[in-house]
Amino acid sequence: MSRSADPRSGARSVARKLAVQALYQLQLNEAPWQDLLKDFSADDDMARADRGYFDEIVRAIAETRSDLDARLAAWVDRAPQDLDPVEHAILLIGVHELAQRPDVPWRVVVNEAVSLTRRFGATDAHKYVNAVLDRAARELRPHEH
Repeated sequence: MSRSADPRSGARSVARKLAVQALYQLQLNEAPWQDLLKDFSADDDMARADRGYFDEIVRAIAETRSDLDARLAAWVDRAPQDLDPVEHAILLIGVHELAQRPDVPWRVVVNEAVSLTRRFGATDAHKYVNAVLDRAARELRPHEH
């Protein structure tokens, strides 16, 4: 089965989209990650999402956000907390996937992040996200890049 025919790939894209929304919410209103999982379980898109992947992303990022921000700081031009919350959420997902999910090719991580940024981020923010995650991939996945 080719990668593009993987039925989970679309479900993972939906999971990432919901994770961006959950992490955006978390940045604006600190709450236990368990509450986010509960709140988003009723989202209409959850039926099409890879629920396990969504849960993993939200939990892992909520639990390790300060570590992820410390890593992210090496690749951004400002303090991570000064980033736009949408772009920050997308970059957190990208850095998490690059560091913790070697089963997801770095190009998929970057392409998914760029796609989400085009959809939810500011005009041209996708260029910034692409550049940051490309730098991160060179360091975190030198064997792939």
